[in-house]
Formats: sequence, structure tokens, C-alpha cells
Amino acid sequence: MLKVLRGWVHRYFSDEQAVVLAVLLFLAFAGVLTLGNMLAPVIAGLVLAFLMQGLVGALERLRMPHLLAVWLVFLMFVGVLGVCLLFIVPLLWQQVLTLFNELPRMLVEWQALLLLLPERYPQLVNEEQVLRGIDFMRGEIARYGQLVLTSSLSSLPLLIGLMIYLVLVPILVFFFLKDRQQIADWIRGYLPQERGLITQVSQEMNLQIANYIRGKAIEILICAVVSYVVFAALGLNYSALLAMLVGVSVVVPYIGATVVTIPIALIGLFQWGLGDEFIYLMVAYAIIQALDGNVLVPLLFSEAVNLHPVAIICAVLLFGGLWGFWGVFFAIPLATLFKAVLYAWPRRPLSGSAETAE
Repeated sequence: MLKVLRGWVHRYFSDEQAVVLAVLLFLAFAGVLTLGNMLAPVIAGLVLAFLMQGLVGALERLRMPHLLAVWLVFLMFVGVLGVCLLFIVPLLWQQVLTLFNELPRMLVEWQALLLLLPERYPQLVNEEQVLRGIDFMRGEIARYGQLVLTSSLSSLPLLIGLMIYLVLVPILVFFFLKDRQQIADWIRGYLPQERGLITQVSQEMNLQIANYIRGKAIEILICAVVSYVVFAALGLNYSALLAMLVGVSVVVPYIGATVVTIPIALIGLFQWGLGDEFIYLMVAYAIIQALDGNVLVPLLFSEAVNLHPVAIICAVLLFGGLWGFWGVFFAIPLATLFKAVLYAWPRRPLSGSAETAE
């Protein structure tokens, strides 16, 4: 057993650069896992800086000075943030409050519809199962209502934390954009001189993560705007809230679209019943998801490393369980990092391979 273990270590960890890369990856993952909550504003600033670095680079290619390009992009970011805070967030909050006020009446109507199921389909469902389902829904609604009430009672610390984010994150974004080269040089100063493997993996991942963040932000924006236009044109209640859910759902591949289908279908069913409008809504939503998966995603992520759907779902579950929202958001880049490291990792041939080749 020791001989096998020794041979495995000799094959995969005999290269000094491989050992250094393994240590750096372990320290990075451990740091994010243990300090992720405290460093959340820094992570948010990095994500937004990655998102806007492409605009800064485009302006610099037009012979614009670096500092002027940074200021223009930063002011654009502050303007978009102000529009969101002044118009979009109040609209979403109003629709959330309206939805919670409507939930008791929705539950009564859904209960009346569900109690008809045992009469129409006695071979599939009985009254006891329907009553258990109604009790479960009541318990879940009460639990979420209590959660909203608790959040509102502790709103002062929440508002203070939000204000800290609104101040810190823009400042961090500005300095990440302005001093990107100095920060990169400072980090390289602590790396070993022989770092060909680290450079190879970092260059590939820098390109992958930057493309992923920008592409995902564009996908979220397009899906949310198109969904809002379609929902509003159909006259669906809570159009802005549901469109926001559709946009956020693209962060979680495969799973997100399936989960968001449930509230859209329930609200449409409550508003129109099983009429033509409900059918139009579900067909329009299916078309949006089909265009997103078959047209938008291939266009935005054409340069991304292909990953099997099983690998993507496993990455979402694993990293989402470890780091919450940020783990879900970065699940695909982290899975791509794992794949890139596996392909680039130096390995010595087995001792008997040369003799076999001869």
C-alpha cells in the first residue's frame, strides 16, 4: 500500500511547480471558505470590476487615457446603480408586498381547486392527500411570512449593512479598475520565479472567468428584460418580480429555469385559470427558455470550455453548498478551473511505461 501511495505521489507531485500550484489552490479555497462572508464586498467588487474591465479596455483601444476610461466607466456604473435603487428596487419591493398580501386569498382559491381533484380523478388522488398538501402549503407560507416579519423587525442592521455595501463596493470597483496592473504586479511579486504552470492556468482562467461573468450578466439582463416585456404585454400580475426571478434563474443552469416555472405557472393559473391566456403565458415562457438555451447561451459562451451537464449540476450543488450564492454563481468557472488544472497538471510516466513502449 505504501509503495502504491509513494508511486502516486512521485508521479503527480514530483514537479515543484505542481506542488506550489496545489498549495496556492488550497490556500485560496480555504480562505474563501472561512473568510467568504467577511470578504463578500471585496468579492462583489471583483465581480463588477471583471464585468466592466472589457469596457475600459475597449475605450483604451480607442486611444483614451486609462484614468479617463476608468472614470467614464465608473460614472456609468454609478448611474445604473442609481437608476436601480430609485426605480427598479422600489417596484420589486412593492410587488413583493402585494404578493404576500394576496397569498391568503390565493391559498383559499387554490384550496377550492385542489378539493375538486378527488372528484374528477379519484383513481389518482384522494381527499386525504389533498388535505395534507394544503396543510403543507399553509405551513410553508406561514414560515416565509414569519421570515419576512423577522427581517422587517431587524431591518435597521440590514439597512446598515446595505449602506456599507453601497459605499464600499463602488469604492472597491473604482480601485480595482484603476490599479489593476499594480495589484497584479504586487501578487506576482510573492510568487516563485519558476511559475510556468501557474501562469498557464491563471491566464486560461482569467479569460474564462472574465468571459463567463460578462456573458452571464448580459444573459441575466436580456432574459429579465424580454420576460418583463412579454409578461407585461400579456397583462400578468407581478411582471417585474417574475421577470427578475427569470433573470436570476439563469445563474443556476438547468435547475433555475425548472424552479422558476412553478411561481409563473401558479400566478398565471390564479389570475386566469386554465384559459387561453394561461396557455399563451406558458408557451411564451417556453419560447424564452428555448431561445436562451439554444441561441443566447451558445452566442455568449462560445469560448467557454465545454462541460457535461452532470458536471455542471454537481458543481452547482457542491460549490453552492459550500459558498451559497457566490458558489452557485461561480460554479461553472470553478468547474472549468478544476478541469484546466487536471489537463495542465504535470505527471511523470509510470515506471513500466517506457519498457512497455520498447
